[in-house]
Amino acid sequence: MAVAALPAKAQAVLSALPGETAADAALNMANILDGAGGGISGDTLLSALEDAAAAGQPMALWQLGVMYENGEGVRKDPVKAFGYFSQIADEHADAAPQGLEADIVAQSFVKVGEYYRAGLPEAGIPKDEDYSNKLMMHAASYFGDADAQYRVGKLYLDDNELGDNPLQSARWLSLAARKGHAGAQAQLGQMLFKGDGIAPNRVEGLMWLTVASRRAAHTPDEQWIQAMLKDATAAATPEQRAEAISMADSLGTRFGGL
Repeated sequence: MAVAALPAKAQAVLSALPGETAADAALNMANILDGAGGGISGDTLLSALEDAAAAGQPMALWQLGVMYENGEGVRKDPVKAFGYFSQIADEHADAAPQGLEADIVAQSFVKVGEYYRAGLPEAGIPKDEDYSNKLMMHAASYFGDADAQYRVGKLYLDDNELGDNPLQSARWLSLAARKGHAGAQAQLGQMLFKGDGIAPNRVEGLMWLTVASRRAAHTPDEQWIQAMLKDATAAATPEQRAEAISMADSLGTRFGGL
């Protein structure tokens, strides 16, 4: 079925909107599959996606990867999901870092990296943590992807990964935190508050934790970030708490805070 023959809502899911992220695209797909597509059948949408994917359209490849990874509208199949994500990474590794589909390409590198980290025997993919780290690093450095930068930051806190290097970790976490990544904001905040391998700054650390807690509200990360904030708040002085909240209120919106 030609994409042009589809209803408008079905066509919309096959192309990235300005500013749309990979997460937005996945949510868009979930909404359509959940009945928000105005009568579009799952078979019609799947057929359109497969046609667009066969033509090499990254958005369609991404949508199919997410569908098969999560079992949304199709039978869950990690092998097919890996295939779609790896095709995006292979064919668009040198895409413009600020291009329209850069987020989808970067997140595909993250996805493929996750598969190599765990291994996928049914697809003939061995566990290869070194290769996984290289894929994450490409997404973090070349594409500047916040989620990849957060993951690299955590890898630099593990002797068994990139080595225990708090200064490098803080550098990568800071890059992600300034792009509004709540997890990175929280991890960076805790490191600064406690002085974990870096110069301590309790006020700045508490500020980042406060921004992170606001950013993570009603998300899966809310509970652990709130726990970090609670512990830091209890250990801080009233003056430190007041200054941190003031900083979060004035600066937080620049980093995705509310």
